[in-house]
Amino acid sequence: MYLFIFSVLLIIFQYVNSKSIIDKYEEDIKTFKSKIAENEKVVTALEDQNFELNYFNIDRNEDALSYFEAQGYNTDQLIPAIIDGLYKMNDYEGEEHPIVPYVSMTDSKLLINKIRILNHRWIVANFTDGEYWGEIFVTYSIDEENNLKYKLVEYFMYPKLG
Repeated sequence: MYLFIFSVLLIIFQYVNSKSIIDKYEEDIKTFKSKIAENEKVVTALEDQNFELNYFNIDRNEDALSYFEAQGYNTDQLIPAIIDGLYKMNDYEGEEHPIVPYVSMTDSKLLINKIRILNHRWIVANFTDGEYWGEIFVTYSIDEENNLKYKLVEYFMYPKLG
């Protein structure tokens, strides 16, 4: 009889203990599901924002890529070559940058920092000497000998604040 009562008490204890553990797990699952739903909304919003920010980018411009492919260029090699061509202009002697129409007002050289190729003709880039900075709008083309030619179209330097 004592064994039976002890067994029943043990079973009741295990049932109550298991039920509380299961209830806690179910609550944790609900919490994690709500956090996952919130994070999925954030990811979707960030993906939409990323799509909008990359709208003016040659990687997303099928017409510009098709233009180069129709002329027989491999865009996987051409696009880095276009970017490298502008960055190579940062290696210059003297005070005048080959494409930036300003002279550094500090002891540093003017350097192109960031480049965005918009399409098969236009580039936007920013430059700085460490203290002053600005942006340039450049067109580019490829001549008969497959040389890249850059032409400065528009430029500005931000005024120093303070």
